[in-house]
Amino acid sequence: MKLATLKDGSRDGHLAVVSRDLKHAQFADVACATLQTALDDWAFFEPQLRAIYETLNRERSKTAFAFDPAQAMSPLPRAYQWADGSAYVNHVELVRRARGAQMPESFWHDPLMYQGGSDDFIGPMDDIVLASEDWGIDFEGEVAVIVDDVEMGVDAVAALAHIRLVMLVNDVSLRNLIPEELAKGFGFFHGKPSSSFSPVAVTPDELGDAWHDGKVHLPVHVTWNGKRVGMPNAGVDMVFNFGQLIAHVTKTRRARAGTIVGSGTISNKGANEDETIGYACIAEKRCIETIAFGSPVTPFMKFGDRIRIEMLDANGASIFGAIDQVVAKP
Repeated sequence: MKLATLKDGSRDGHLAVVSRDLKHAQFADVACATLQTALDDWAFFEPQLRAIYETLNRERSKTAFAFDPAQAMSPLPRAYQWADGSAYVNHVELVRRARGAQMPESFWHDPLMYQGGSDDFIGPMDDIVLASEDWGIDFEGEVAVIVDDVEMGVDAVAALAHIRLVMLVNDVSLRNLIPEELAKGFGFFHGKPSSSFSPVAVTPDELGDAWHDGKVHLPVHVTWNGKRVGMPNAGVDMVFNFGQLIAHVTKTRRARAGTIVGSGTISNKGANEDETIGYACIAEKRCIETIAFGSPVTPFMKFGDRIRIEMLDANGASIFGAIDQVVAKP
């Protein structure tokens, strides 16, 4: 099942069911008005939404309309919690190597995670509005899941049963603000502005065989100003699967329905030697350059730059629709 939230002038938008081919949609009013409402009582609303989905894929009803991703908000325009991990330890290792720092051994069995701002996500085709290019504007291609209510202390295997939806992320990062913030010892704030998510969120069954072991085993296609810069596989080198990340979130607290858990930047070890794999964030490319040449060559994003993040199925069809955004001045 594929779900989207469409713009209607409100903060939380209007929930719509989207056809598998992403061509048509139908408002979910007969079931519920918002995605958060559906997540709050998934057992009740999911069968109703799935019935709409099955009908939409089988025949176009009188109430169906053409799906326009430009009218989509992030599937959850605002969420109770956005916890982003760093499951691809290769990315962390590269960042630390580039600045001459050793990576603690604990990073291989205890995931890094930060709590991001979740009150104002960006739509998948809306501009990324920032005040200065000097902040070091970067994109980060990731996968994220949305869970229902998860109790404190859940184990990694049981946590997988709480995953209701999967989507893509552009975790916008301001690299030149981050070092000073981290030096304060209190974590990210200004360095992590609003993130954006794919036009649709999908139930795990939509991924077919690509969804197993708590991972999405497909490459993410990252295009910067029309040039393909990365195609790392989300299922490769993911040290912590989503069950482990959710268990990390709930070590000391419950996670309520609508909590979003991110994978962190998708990163494959082979990218160091194979340029066809590429990268899902500029910082990683700059780290590889620093390790090889002593300093980075690739610049960060400028006003007017476009970033596109998408994932295709085995037949080349878009699964989530594309995050397709331009960096803009206020």
